[in-house]
Amino acid sequence: MSPAFRIKKVRDAYTTLKANIRAGNLGKPDSHRRVKAEAKPIVFRPAAQPYDDRCLSWQYDAATVSVWTVEGRVKNIPFACSAGALKTLQAHRQGESDLVRRDGVFYLIATCEVPEAERYEPGRFIGVDLGIAAIATTSTGYKAAGRGLNRHRKRQLELRRKLQKKRTKSAKRLLKKRNRSEKRHAANQNHIIAKTIVTVSHASLPPHSGGWTEEPTQQPAGSYLQARPFRTGSS
Repeated sequence: MSPAFRIKKVRDAYTTLKANIRAGNLGKPDSHRRVKAEAKPIVFRPAAQPYDDRCLSWQYDAATVSVWTVEGRVKNIPFACSAGALKTLQAHRQGESDLVRRDGVFYLIATCEVPEAERYEPGRFIGVDLGIAAIATTSTGYKAAGRGLNRHRKRQLELRRKLQKKRTKSAKRLLKKRNRSEKRHAANQNHIIAKTIVTVSHASLPPHSGGWTEEPTQQPAGSYLQARPFRTGSS
């Protein structure tokens, strides 16, 4: 955040507070709500901080960034990402980058304009059966299930039940933390399964150049797939 933007943000917040006090929106001078608003400083919620190319620059070869802060320019800050993500950054990054702090870890979210893949009309289909024991099974033989994944789901369910029975503040905090962790794990598993199914379908069923020559009398199994994601239980 540039110094000028930080000062303006703080100034605007206190200007709004004074305007609300003058308009009587916070009650009378001796009201509890007004006394509380005037006694405590304004605290800003943690949110994503946008940086344009003037305030943040990327050094891809060295895997570092340079950020303009209130104390001046801070250089040679290392960042980590996969080799594929680094290639995407170098080729397609555009616009602002957002700095986010999540669970004590800082993340840089970059905007990349990636061209869309060429579209085509598929000539054949694969069937996908969605279930509980096996999350997804395709007609080509791929089965998205395993003992490790099922053990993870059962273990998370047992941990949630134990924490919910305690009903303490620390248990509620831990439930909230584990809920975020489970959501990230579920999103990752959904991505892996979907990506694998697409890869298998491309490898085993190459698209015909002309597609269907006529409307089929019976819809092939799995022609229209409504995905049911791998979900976590509610905390």
